[in-house]
Amino acid sequence: MTSPNGLICFTNCLLPTEDGALVQQDLWIDERRGVILDSHKTFFQRKERPDRIIDLGGNILSPGFIDIQINGAYNFDFSVYEGDDEAYRAGLRRVAENIVETGVTSLLPTIITQERSLYPKLLHLLRPYSAPNSATLLGWHAEGPFIQFAKRGAHAPQFLVPAKEQVKSFEDVYGKDNLAESEDWLMAGDAQDAVGVRVITAAPEVDGVMASVEELVRRGVVFSIGHSIATTDIATAAVQRGARLITHLFNAMPQLHHRDPSIIGLLGASPHLSSPQSPQSPTSPSSPTSGFPTAALAGLQRVPSLVKRAAAQEGPKATSEAFDDVQTPPQTPVLRAQEGFELGLQKGKVADLAFERPFYEMIVDGIHSHPNSVRLAYSAYPDGCILITDAMKILDPNLKDGVHAWRDGKRFVKDGDKLYLEGTDTLAGSVVTLDKCVRNFSRFTGCSLGEAIRCATFNPARCLGIERRKGTLRPGADADLVVLDRKGKVLSTWVGGREVWKRGEQ
Repeated sequence: MTSPNGLICFTNCLLPTEDGALVQQDLWIDERRGVILDSHKTFFQRKERPDRIIDLGGNILSPGFIDIQINGAYNFDFSVYEGDDEAYRAGLRRVAENIVETGVTSLLPTIITQERSLYPKLLHLLRPYSAPNSATLLGWHAEGPFIQFAKRGAHAPQFLVPAKEQVKSFEDVYGKDNLAESEDWLMAGDAQDAVGVRVITAAPEVDGVMASVEELVRRGVVFSIGHSIATTDIATAAVQRGARLITHLFNAMPQLHHRDPSIIGLLGASPHLSSPQSPQSPTSPSSPTSGFPTAALAGLQRVPSLVKRAAAQEGPKATSEAFDDVQTPPQTPVLRAQEGFELGLQKGKVADLAFERPFYEMIVDGIHSHPNSVRLAYSAYPDGCILITDAMKILDPNLKDGVHAWRDGKRFVKDGDKLYLEGTDTLAGSVVTLDKCVRNFSRFTGCSLGEAIRCATFNPARCLGIERRKGTLRPGADADLVVLDRKGKVLSTWVGGREVWKRGEQ
């Protein structure tokens, strides 16, 4: 059903705001242009009201969800290419067409560590794509191969590489065209490609990575710290050079330690240690991480060759790529006393940081992170929280529990949101959907449903720099919408101003 004049008014609904509140208000959209409208401006300029009124019965009308890390779904793995471009594109379309049932209207296909010759082909195939009845593919997220051996998870150890030639190493692996500057990345003649998102997850302590961060960021890449054993100083230095995101917080990184909180500690970054005048600042000449590489940094990079060979012979494990396989002992920093630091006198005002804390992803399935850990992170830095699925190809809310094929002759046992390798009790990841992550997050943290929605809409959009078009209900944004009941269950999904999925009509 379409509107004769192209205007639709959603009424009797709650709208999530960009700060996480829920307000009772109507929303107007133009279904022909696929955008959200300013109702007052439209009425006075066009002298007409929407011909179609949709009463949502007091339910929630949210921006469509954005999943910025998803490895596959609906029996398609973004990391598997079998030599057929059309078959790969068909798999992408299948995911995009079906995932709207989970409220996701935009996603960032993620590929884990591969044989290097595959990257240029895969990343080219993963350039932005949209169709009238499906979610938008925003670009790509390359997780690896510049990651830490000790935190590789399920990434194939034989394909991990350092960046000895810095940015050139990234170009050699991913393809120079795929790392062009933002304006060169856009494909001519299609406004859709104005999004063109690229995210790279890498470990800043790996040889050559830290020295590449600034140039990658200058080219428009979102640099994410992940699969890393970076100390606090190294992680802070990466953020000061432009790192904007932390990949699946708590997983594949050192655990929180009071002497060296490492990557997790960035959520509670101290104004004292972030100050350029601080003797511990990574930009300070006296800092142990001011110059790269250093002896300490090199020490984090070294892995005995015998260990590498044994891991390569064993091959990739059938487990979640996010899980740790090696525990990392904490480093112990030595802090020097500092005098002359100005202290605040105004109650409630926190001293400014010398850098913006990074966004951080969380897989809120109750498996990858304990509810207490989820609440702890959100309490430390609510504005940076992003919900992801990190889902594998077996993600499908209609798939029944039981045994399912994976790859290389291995099989999974699905038990709710858990996946086990057949014949073992080894967890092999999760198949949680993003709408369920939103509901879990509200329960785990005690925050409102509106605040949980923000972590799957506006926060990821801000991280990717697309908040004017996605993840928001502001006028001029894309009319990508999801209707939720008051318990957070998906009732219908809209893409570009058109309803593409409705509960009970499949």
